[in-house]
Amino acid sequence: MNIASLREVVSAEEWQLRVDLAACYRLVALYGWSDLVFTHVSARIPGPEHHFLINPYGLMFDEITASSLVKVDQDCRKVIDSPFPVNPAGFNIHSCIHQAREDAGCVLHTHSRAGVAVSAQKCGVLPISQQSTFVLASLAYHDYEGVALREDEKPRLQQNLGEKNFLMLRNHGLLTVGRTIPDAFLSMYTFENTCRIQIDAQAGGELVFVNPKIMEGMAQVLKTVTAGQGANIAWPALLRRLERTDPSYKT
Repeated sequence: MNIASLREVVSAEEWQLRVDLAACYRLVALYGWSDLVFTHVSARIPGPEHHFLINPYGLMFDEITASSLVKVDQDCRKVIDSPFPVNPAGFNIHSCIHQAREDAGCVLHTHSRAGVAVSAQKCGVLPISQQSTFVLASLAYHDYEGVALREDEKPRLQQNLGEKNFLMLRNHGLLTVGRTIPDAFLSMYTFENTCRIQIDAQAGGELVFVNPKIMEGMAQVLKTVTAGQGANIAWPALLRRLERTDPSYKT
């Protein structure tokens, strides 16, 4: 594809956000969480306009570049012309979360096999792994209401999420909210592994549950294990991995 570069069109701050978001899409593809073209990662552009970036509908995640990301307003109107459409169902979910959560710099949603499998289980996420303890410290659920095309679902989705950072969309998939793109990605990495471990463990016999006392104060534990850097402890290494494989995400 020959997509004109926007590097000289947008601010330096927006360009960096575009590069990071394109990297996130490539990483989602690399780790096998994508569902052809049908899920989304969105990022809010700082400022009072409530503009955000979302994927061009129809591109595979490993094709997405900084310049191909679509910039839209809260009503899904394109702010910068793009030859690509935006998925209305994806816009509905992401826009309403950005609207309700000022801290939602990035919203990441997947339909991974393990994530959908656990979302279909009545028990939801079980406290059976170290990974699950981080998820359960900030987990909410939203019941399935069909493909997310209706405006009247938005308030319920916002209410169910509340101030949590992990959302299990019942019979649908996983969603994470992060202050930054790296935050949302690392949370999804943990969420996805939590679900994979649960499905594997359930096939292997009787489960051992984590002592509830261990799950107290997980925010401080996370800060300690990431050396106070949060997701930034891993993000530079993830970008180096992309550089070794295909650095075209930065164009």
